[in-house]
Amino acid sequence: MSEADLKPVAAAQAGDFEPEQKRYLEGFVAGVQIAKAAKNVAGAAAPAGATLPPEPTGPDAAALKAQSRVLAAGGKLSDPEKFKREQHPFDTYERLKEHAAKGEYPKPPDNFRWRFFGLFYVAPNQNSYMCRLRIPNGIVKAAQFAGLADLAERYGGGYAHVTTRANLQIREVEAHNAVAMIEAIQDLGLCSRGSGADNIRNVTGTPTAGIDPQELIDTRPYAREWHFHILNDRSLYGLPRKFNVAFDGAGTIPVLEDTNDIGFQAVQVNDGFGLTPGVWFKLCLGGITGHRDFARDTGVLVLPQDACKVADAVVRVFIDHGNRTDRTKARLKYVLDAMGVEKFLGLLEEKLGRRLDRATPGAVAPRPAFDRTAHLGIHPQEQNGLNWIGVVVPVGRLSVAQMRGLAEIARDLGDGDLRLTVWQNLLISGVPTGKVPAAKERIEALGLAIETNAIRSGLIACTGNTGCKFAASDTKRHAEEIAWCETRVTLDTPVNIHLTGCHHSCAQHFVSEIGLLACKVQANDDADPVEGYHILVGGGFGPYAALGRELYRDVTAEEAPRTVERILKAYLTHRASREESFLAFARRHEIDALKAMTDREAAE
Repeated sequence: MSEADLKPVAAAQAGDFEPEQKRYLEGFVAGVQIAKAAKNVAGAAAPAGATLPPEPTGPDAAALKAQSRVLAAGGKLSDPEKFKREQHPFDTYERLKEHAAKGEYPKPPDNFRWRFFGLFYVAPNQNSYMCRLRIPNGIVKAAQFAGLADLAERYGGGYAHVTTRANLQIREVEAHNAVAMIEAIQDLGLCSRGSGADNIRNVTGTPTAGIDPQELIDTRPYAREWHFHILNDRSLYGLPRKFNVAFDGAGTIPVLEDTNDIGFQAVQVNDGFGLTPGVWFKLCLGGITGHRDFARDTGVLVLPQDACKVADAVVRVFIDHGNRTDRTKARLKYVLDAMGVEKFLGLLEEKLGRRLDRATPGAVAPRPAFDRTAHLGIHPQEQNGLNWIGVVVPVGRLSVAQMRGLAEIARDLGDGDLRLTVWQNLLISGVPTGKVPAAKERIEALGLAIETNAIRSGLIACTGNTGCKFAASDTKRHAEEIAWCETRVTLDTPVNIHLTGCHHSCAQHFVSEIGLLACKVQANDDADPVEGYHILVGGGFGPYAALGRELYRDVTAEEAPRTVERILKAYLTHRASREESFLAFARRHEIDALKAMTDREAAE
């Protein structure tokens, strides 16, 4: 484009264009000028008297400049980047309202944009929206939980899903109810803003925060601060891809913070190592186990009161340097891979305007141990005479009747809180010891339980292909079928079994002791493909972090329960002792040996 071509564009910016059109033109012109500047550096002279157009300003400027740098370098923006550049999603609310009034569903550009409001059009699997919330630290009040049950009944399919980010999803929201749903959620004091697409997702934290006898720090104020910081700063919505943040207070129940883009891990810093002794957060970056990586310990320690500032700076470095062309390489992990952790930390320090604190050997005390089953059953709280009760939520699905019943129990017998966990279940906290039997009875009357066997206690499944276009199998139904193993195998130790429907790994199959990744299985050339799984073993997290290894490939869904049964029987037959966990057993043997043991079980 010539200088003459630029003049009418620049003039048009002062004309009768809408704000989003002006912003697009600003970014476009900035990209052209960057390209011209690059030519000038290479030796081409700029025309005499040429003036540069103003750079983008305002909260969207950093993202627009990052896009322009891609274009100036001859790159091609991914489709979602084009959608955001053409019109910022938050500027489309009036169009969303128009579509709702007409009962219309969106085309792809708006389907992407409206995820910024928490609405996901999930056709062809369901001709409706899924609405995802934001619940910082996963804690809701009984009145809010009951209110969400009302909304799921009025505007949705009459149920909700507890997710692996300690969150809730309401499904089967018809087009004409879309705006009513997200506005009614706000009436409850909750929100769905930024819960999908290229945004910072729901902020997770220790579910027993503030009530856990072993925790080092209560994560609730830090998750809450970050939550509201995100909601009130539009410049944090210019990411090249989604972004996860978790706070671990060193409580009894794990948060899986090492699978997040930022993991803040509470640690005790010892005296005599150059830092103020006490509780700090260890900064871990780049976790995304669906892409086979855990968050890396950067060696940086962060004072809890500085966590929000540090998280903000990390996100802004990501906005500047994240991949805007290839969606498969657009997560923070790939920025770290490309430049290295130390260079990234240098850029982080530039954003902060100060040096980061580093840990030295011996400065940090070991983390208190997890309890594999503390998310279920009755557990004494830090507060004398009070307990939390972990409720089993089969494959994360709750009917509205169950939601209302749980809200009533939390209100009548507990402290009024319901605490969602990353294990697709919830806790009722603050139950006096004398009221525990009544709470248990009322939970069971809802068709739920607080105790279960070693298989169901760690059974997790994503939405599956009944409601997600990416999923290759009906994961929730197949998880229930795998639970059939409880009648065939008696385990004396819990084993996590996670089923995920696609490579996005929402159910974290790579970190499960037995992980199932959905696929289509072609039995023969003449038959249609059927639903199935690749089966992995030996995944773990925290101090046992490792990715599962593939044991079987292309197992049909019909055969999956029997295959899992054989794997578990092989473990019981060949474990070194009753004390050896499944994880230790799986890692002690090579895959070929494990397969041979499992195959022998099939022959017996």
